[in-house]
Amino acid sequence: MTWIQAAFLGLIQGLTEFLPISSSAHLRIVGALLPDVADPGAAFTAIIQLGTEAAVLVFFWRDIVRIIRAWFGSLRGRVPREDPDARMGWLVILGSIPIVVLGLLFQDAIESSLRNLWIVATTLVVFGVILAVADAVARHVRTLDQLTYKHGLYYGLAQSLALIPGVSRSGGTITAGLLMGYTREAAARYSFLLAIPAVFGSGFYELYKVVGKHTGGAAEHFSLGQTALATVIAFGIGYLIIGWFLKFISTRSYRAFVWYRIGLGAAVYLLLGFGVISA
Repeated sequence: MTWIQAAFLGLIQGLTEFLPISSSAHLRIVGALLPDVADPGAAFTAIIQLGTEAAVLVFFWRDIVRIIRAWFGSLRGRVPREDPDARMGWLVILGSIPIVVLGLLFQDAIESSLRNLWIVATTLVVFGVILAVADAVARHVRTLDQLTYKHGLYYGLAQSLALIPGVSRSGGTITAGLLMGYTREAAARYSFLLAIPAVFGSGFYELYKVVGKHTGGAAEHFSLGQTALATVIAFGIGYLIIGWFLKFISTRSYRAFVWYRIGLGAAVYLLLGFGVISA
């Protein structure tokens, strides 16, 4: 991997992480088209996601600080556990459990067979259609202060589907939120907050393993410097996309993203069928 390729992959990560189109699928597809890259790998993908997730921390800083304070206050009995912010803290923890458990159970498949481009193309199309159905039948009436623990768990199960490239973390959770009757903006906001523990956990875990390989002599096909560059670029672009996306969905449907997913999936099928890229 060259420095220019690393920077380009960071740009792709920043542009796609918060949209319901799967950043991991885009990195996998773009990597297959770049010379001498093929597949950036699950480790590289998880690490540069730290950049986009850092953008979430900055964008929602006041909300996150308020939630953390209320959550710790509820542990000490100073804040009622049913306080909206304290409850949100518990909901994020509850919703993070499924992806942690499933990520550990299926780690080998996530890093190998599930990155097959035939699977990626299929999940892009199938979950694009599911998103279209969810957006069409959604009632758009529930707000985040109406989020229940049962719904928080459902959100978490939907997020865990994003372990398969092509599903999309935001796409899966937003789809679940729409099906449960939440507004587009509420579903997106909770999706962003819910991703924080999972992304930072997997990102720092993969970073720890990669640093160990580099210092121990068994290096990856990308350098730590290249990874850092991609992560910084992903942070800057991702921060801009969050604000744009929240404004976009406040007045428009997800139809454009649905058609994009289907078109991209079809394009990957064609590229695979004609032997332009390898699965």
